[in-house]
Amino acid sequence: MTTNSADQAALLTFGVDGGTFRLRPAARADLPAILRLLADDQLGSSREDAADLAPYQTAFDAIDADPAHLLLVGELTPERGAGPRVVATFQLSFLPGLSRRGSWRAQLEAVRVAGELRGQGVGAAMVQWALGESRRRGCSLVQLTTDKSRTAAHRFYERLGFATSHEGMKLLL
Repeated sequence: MTTNSADQAALLTFGVDGGTFRLRPAARADLPAILRLLADDQLGSSREDAADLAPYQTAFDAIDADPAHLLLVGELTPERGAGPRVVATFQLSFLPGLSRRGSWRAQLEAVRVAGELRGQGVGAAMVQWALGESRRRGCSLVQLTTDKSRTAAHRFYERLGFATSHEGMKLLL
């Protein structure tokens, strides 16, 4: 179970315009901020509904209880003034598989960075941290999906070395 965000060790820390960025495990209290990040575009605004936190709390508790899943947030601590606030998030899951000689893979999901920090290396730093953690856990690959309409995201992931290798499919239930 997670603790207060102030009690959690930083996984990554670096300076950005206006303050310090700190990556840490998400706490249940971060859910409203995470939901704002997830809903901060045309696709997310139609999928997310923060008016009812119950399903998000249930999902958070399941993620938090399973060591094969990490939900992380990035917080910005301004140089002066207010305390830290959540400005980024992503989920990283570790999946065993029989293919590729029984190798593990990591699934990177829901990478979001607040608009005011885009272009400052926050997203790239988070993904690089995720790649390092995936290697540390013995994964042979990291996979992700991104909606076909998110062309800027495609360019971002390609700059980080990801290749378009598969055609993804989904079936809503």
